Amino acid sequence: MDGGPDRPATADAAAREDDLVALMIAYQAGRVDAFSALYEALAGDVRRFFGASIQEPSATQDLVQLTFLELHRARHTYRPPRPVRPWVFGIAVNVRRRHRRDAASRARREAAAPEATLADAPGPAPDVVGHVAVRRALEQIPVGRRRAWILHHVHGFSFEEIGARLGIGAGAAKLRSSRAMRGLRALLTGTRGRE
Repeated sequence: MDGGPDRPATADAAAREDDLVALMIAYQAGRVDAFSALYEALAGDVRRFFGASIQEPSATQDLVQLTFLELHRARHTYRPPRPVRPWVFGIAVNVRRRHRRDAASRARREAAAPEATLADAPGPAPDVVGHVAVRRALEQIPVGRRRAWILHHVHGFSFEEIGARLGIGAGAAKLRSSRAMRGLRALLTGTRGRE
């Protein structure tokens, strides 16, 4: 009996999905090689998924990596023998949603940042502050303060996230960033403020 032209493709797809289920079960059991095999089997499709929906080609690989990081973190939530592919793409959809939300938030902050920085700066502010001047000023800020400021103002992390990364409280992260900002303003405008 001939099952028609779609039958072999359907059988192959089912066999591939069975392989993915077996790999996911092995990965849940702690086999690291199973993760490598999952990555090899799915990364291309996940990359194409992001490439079709994200306008920034440079972000695609980062989003693929985030998807597999989330897969690692959520591996205990996978319930065999459910299909693995839809579960992974559910993770990818959530990663894309967060990426878009973060990009929109970052764009709003960046649009508002120059006005707020110049308006809040004490004394006369230069019309344009070059990257070299900012980099040199940052090098003069104590490392702990500088890291908090960069994580918040350059990378867009919340103070809670910064605190978790640096092993301090959110309030301490905010204080460090604030003091770094005050120091930068003083260095860039030529004023001497208290830190």
